Amino acid sequence: MITRREMTRVRRVCVAAWGGAAVSWELATPGPLVPSLATCAAFLLLATGCALHIRRGLLAELRRSQEIAGAAQRALLRPLPGRVDGVTLAAAQLSASRGAAVGGDLYEAVPTAHGIRVVIGDVRGHGLPALGAAAAVLGAFREAAYDEPSLGGVLRRMERALGRHVRDRARTEHPAVCAGEPESPAAEEFVTVLLLQIAPDDTLTALNCGHPWPYVIRPAPEPCGVRSGGSAPDPAPRSAPRSPAALAWLAGETLPPLGVVPLPPDPRPQVCGELRPGETLFLHTDGAEDARDAAGRFFPLRSVLAEAPLTPARLVAGVHAALLRHTGGRLADDVALLVLRNDRH
Repeated sequence: MITRREMTRVRRVCVAAWGGAAVSWELATPGPLVPSLATCAAFLLLATGCALHIRRGLLAELRRSQEIAGAAQRALLRPLPGRVDGVTLAAAQLSASRGAAVGGDLYEAVPTAHGIRVVIGDVRGHGLPALGAAAAVLGAFREAAYDEPSLGGVLRRMERALGRHVRDRARTEHPAVCAGEPESPAAEEFVTVLLLQIAPDDTLTALNCGHPWPYVIRPAPEPCGVRSGGSAPDPAPRSAPRSPAALAWLAGETLPPLGVVPLPPDPRPQVCGELRPGETLFLHTDGAEDARDAAGRFFPLRSVLAEAPLTPARLVAGVHAALLRHTGGRLADDVALLVLRNDRH
């Protein structure tokens, strides 16, 4: 996608080249000086008019490209509702491809009869080339999450959708473009996926296929003083710093990513505890923890989470801003962030 800075540079180069050629031609041609200068001015005016016309065309093309990218992003990663069954949600996605609004990361949360079902995943690679696999996996989740009684059934539907996408892409990219299976598939893709289910009783179950496990953030008690009478605590002064939140790493058995090896015949989800009222679940793709600054230092995600505000929207915005500051706005991989806070009671 062409950026505004690139358009300005192209316009300046065109005007300078045209003007330089016109002036050189006129001054090198024998004849009176005044008519030559007048001709040079006319050439420069014509070049400026052409450059402005090109600029308007490029700006219109840029706006159309941005509209198309925005529509694709809204279709793939639909805006999540602010609240689902008593759980507050917030999410964000950053693409590593220059000028792209979407990439290979995916997330979704839907309310079902079995509880809130959540997915977050990361397609191999980043940017627009990974968009097809992300759309296939995410589309399968959105259908299976309502129909399948277990997370294992949802995961198997997602695996089949990815397999169909890979086979179709292999047929398209194979030199023979044959109807059968190509001998050397051109498309080999895999997806790391984390499936979570928050039951109505706050129980957490999960199936993890090569994806980073999320963090559970427990709010720290606010500092407070005690009145001399000892009857009730005084509120803490506004200048008192907030205590760091308590972080726990949700962990369990991890399967290989989808597309690497076939899933077990009956993948069974594991119980990972509870998401108690007031606790926050922070899900992310590996692009967050693997992000580096100019000196090669990794992004300190854990320390940022400990000091970040607990409101889901502010938490996502804070991590987003800290990532851009740490990397100087140059991400090496796509990043997806998804935050869920239990506000049921």
